Amino acid sequence: MRQFLFLFSLLLFLLPPLQAQTFKAGAALRVITPKKLLPISGGMGTPQAAKGFQGDLYVRALVFEKGTTRLAIVSIDNLGWPAYLGDRSRQLIQGIAPEHVLIGVTHTHSAPDAYAFPDENGQSSADLDYLNWCVQQVVAAVQEAIQELEPASLKVAVGEAHGQIAYNYYAPKLYDPRCGIIQAIATTGEKSGKPIATLINYAIHPEILGPDRQLISPDLCGPLYERIESKGGGMAIFMNSAQGGMVTADNRRENGQEANNWEECIRIGHLLADEALRILTPAPLQKNPDLFVTSRSITLPVDSEAMQYVFQHSPLAANTNRTDFSSIDTQVNLLNLGTAQAITIPGEALPNIGYYLKRHLKTKHPFLFGLTNDAFGYILTKEDFNSFERYNYISRTSLGEMTGEIYEQNALQLIQESPPATEF
Repeated sequence: MRQFLFLFSLLLFLLPPLQAQTFKAGAALRVITPKKLLPISGGMGTPQAAKGFQGDLYVRALVFEKGTTRLAIVSIDNLGWPAYLGDRSRQLIQGIAPEHVLIGVTHTHSAPDAYAFPDENGQSSADLDYLNWCVQQVVAAVQEAIQELEPASLKVAVGEAHGQIAYNYYAPKLYDPRCGIIQAIATTGEKSGKPIATLINYAIHPEILGPDRQLISPDLCGPLYERIESKGGGMAIFMNSAQGGMVTADNRRENGQEANNWEECIRIGHLLADEALRILTPAPLQKNPDLFVTSRSITLPVDSEAMQYVFQHSPLAANTNRTDFSSIDTQVNLLNLGTAQAITIPGEALPNIGYYLKRHLKTKHPFLFGLTNDAFGYILTKEDFNSFERYNYISRTSLGEMTGEIYEQNALQLIQESPPATEF
C-alpha cells in the first residue's frame, strides 16, 4: 500500500510539468481591407491611386507554445511593414515576449502604402489612421490566436513545387523552386486530427496585378488562402522567402505578353496551394515537437541616398525621434519547430543568399522568412552590388554595399549558436 501511495504521489508531482510541456498551436485572422480607396504601393516612388478592390487583405497570426516558450508568426498582406509599426503591436501584445513576435508581409504590390513613402517634395499620401488601425488588428489577431491555443502535432515538409509558378525576371532559372510547409494539427477534442493552420513558405513576388491595375488586392495570396482552406488545411498563412532580384510570378504567355488579371492570380495561387499540399501529404506526424526561438539585434549602415531620404522624410520616421539615419537597427530571429528551422530576413534577399543560408541551417527542412521584422529593400552581396547594369535598380533600392555581408555574418553566428532542429 505504501509503495502504491508513493508511486501515486510521484505521478501527481510529475503530471503538471508534463502537461506544461505539451506543444500547442492556435491561429486567428483579421480582415484589414480599408473601408475606402487608398493609394497603393508597389515599391519606392509615388503610390498609385486605387480605383477598386479585388479580394480582401488580411492579418494572419499563428502562435505556438511549449512550456514557457511562446512564438507568434504574423503575416500581413502588404508590400512591407516597417519596424516602427511592428514594434507598436509588439508592445501591446500580452503573453508573448516582444522579441518572439515575428511580423512579416506577403509583399503584395497592391496594398496601401505602409511606409509613407515621401515624394520629391517630402510629402506622403499614406493614411496614418488606417495604419494605426492595422497595428491594432495585428494585436487582436495574435491575442485571439493565444486564446485558441490547443494541443497539437506538426507535419513539416520541403520539396520542389512543380508547374508555372515563379521565375527570375533577370535570369529565368536563378530562383529557388522549393516550397516549405508547416501544418499544425489538433490532437484533442472534436477537432482532433484536423489542421489548425497551414504555413506556406515560398519565394515569389505577388505582383500579377501590381499597382498599375489600381486595385487593392492580396494578389495571388488571396486564392492561395482560399484553396488551402477549402481543402481542409485550417487557416492558411503565407511567409515569403528570398525572392529578391527579381523572383516573380510566372505569368508569361507564349506570345511574349503577360497575364495581369485576377484569373492569373487564381491560377498561380491555386497551383502553389495544390503543390504545397502534395509535398506535405507523405510527411510523418511529429508528436509533441520541440519549440525554440532566439533573436539578435544587428546594425546595418544606410549608404543609399534614396533610402536615407525615405527614412528622413517619412512621417513614420518622424515618430521615432531619430535624426541620424546613417545606420539602422533590426531584429533577426531563428526558430526551430520540430524538424523545421527558419531564420528571418529583414528585406528581399537575392536567391544566392537564400541558398547559402538554407545550406547552413541545421536541418533537413530549411525555411527563410523574408521581409520579416522589417523590409529594407533588396539585400545582395557586395560582389553583386552595382556590378551589373541589370542590378542598377536593386542596388539603388538597397541600404548599401555591405548589407548582405553584415546580415550573412550575423545570421551564420545565430545559426552556429543555436541548437539544430529535432530529427524525427
